[in-house]
Amino acid sequence: MTVSTKSIWKIIGASSVGTLIEWYDFYIFGSLATVIASQFFPKTNPTAALLSTLGTFAAGFIVRPFGALVFGRLGDIVGRKYTFLLTLIIMGGSTFAIGLVPSYQTIGFAAPVIVLLLRLLQGLALGGEYGGAATYVAEHAPANRRGFYTSWIQTTATLGLFVSLGVILLVRESLDADSAVSIRKFNEWGWRIPFLVSIVLVGVSVYIRLKMNESPLFAKLKSEGKTSVNPLKESFVHKTNLKMVLLALFGATMGQGVVWYTGQFYAQSFIETVCKIDFGQSRTMLIWAILFATPLFVVFGGWSDRAGRKWIMLGGMLLAIVFYRPIYQQFINLSEVNTYLSQEPVSVTQPVNKSEQIGVNTVSVTTVTKTFADGFAYTQRNADTVFADASRAVAHAPVAYIEKKLPSSTYWQFVFLIFVQVIFVTMVYGPIAAFLVELFPTRIRYTSMSLPYHIGNGVFGGLTPFIALLLTTINPGDKLVGLMYPIIISAVCFVIGALYMSNKIDPDVGD
Repeated sequence: MTVSTKSIWKIIGASSVGTLIEWYDFYIFGSLATVIASQFFPKTNPTAALLSTLGTFAAGFIVRPFGALVFGRLGDIVGRKYTFLLTLIIMGGSTFAIGLVPSYQTIGFAAPVIVLLLRLLQGLALGGEYGGAATYVAEHAPANRRGFYTSWIQTTATLGLFVSLGVILLVRESLDADSAVSIRKFNEWGWRIPFLVSIVLVGVSVYIRLKMNESPLFAKLKSEGKTSVNPLKESFVHKTNLKMVLLALFGATMGQGVVWYTGQFYAQSFIETVCKIDFGQSRTMLIWAILFATPLFVVFGGWSDRAGRKWIMLGGMLLAIVFYRPIYQQFINLSEVNTYLSQEPVSVTQPVNKSEQIGVNTVSVTTVTKTFADGFAYTQRNADTVFADASRAVAHAPVAYIEKKLPSSTYWQFVFLIFVQVIFVTMVYGPIAAFLVELFPTRIRYTSMSLPYHIGNGVFGGLTPFIALLLTTINPGDKLVGLMYPIIISAVCFVIGALYMSNKIDPDVGD
């Protein structure tokens, strides 16, 4: 069946809007990890709370393969359209509900348990969404343009992160004219707004998707009675297809997943927690880098129609392996304040004193901000903890914390370094939907491509921030130790892919 150019763009638009919203819903949790840690976990140990939050964030990734199995099977039996309509509703409902969950201080341990369950539902829904959208577009696209058209779906993951960061910053800056008051309001209750507004976006997308028709290739199979009776068995028991599933995982999606999450999530976490860059700057850096690099998804997707998928994807992995450590070392070098400590600042704010409650303890916090001639600024925080029970009051030694605000020239160097990492992301991610679609026959495609994609991205990729932070906690002397995980995974995937993957483009994807 030939689909007109006008029709294919409508199909891409309808599929992409829904997928973008699902990614937005999924990623606002990770973008607000430090705030959520203070809301849903005990505050007595901030590092443990952040690790718990990242663990909950990772749990959503770990269950994605199960979502791929459940919804992939439905997609191969019932159809593409109604399956990823269902995943959209589940995702939107779960995200909205997270915005309503009371804090740990209100309902205790029930708070993190409820959030974890909702996060698992998000992961299940996303596990079924991507395979459906990519398959749906690919089954409408002409063979010689499959990489180009499916690459538009690939932009939605990054754009979803872009939108989530933008909404967070917009909400955070608009709660009050006084920035300090606005930040306090956001941390107390304003963080819920990005979760709650998602229900409106989901409603619009559901309306659009209800007007979509079924994939012509699947509709033809169904009318002929040739759909799979047991897509799980055909996908993972039959030796030939299982071989393709394993090759897709270990030769492509595993490395693609860690490159994706290192370049966008670990970069943000590293800049904020290791370099200690200002909250707003760390997020706008990522926004600019994503904005500049997103068109490259389509560039590399379109290029793969002519040059093949294999070496573009493996090239992105190789560049990541070679350049990750130099890039992150440069992050550290650019953010060092040692060169400023011997200089006189041009301005010093008056010390600001306030009290914060951490568990049953009261913390007295004093902050002083020093600004230098080129615009560099850092905030020194000292905290004295006093037990609430005055009869056994104990003062702890001050704990220093530096929050830096970079001058313009250094800020844009950070943007460039993130941009380079996102180029690696576009290389590995732009062609991969077309690559996966071409590996499997129509009757079991939704199931077969979804599982390796979501294991590679959900397990290997989604665990990147958590494992990297864990490695840094275990070996705090090496600030770059967290990079060992994505580098090793990418290297293994590169070797397997180079040896066993084919660069041939399959024009008979509808067989």
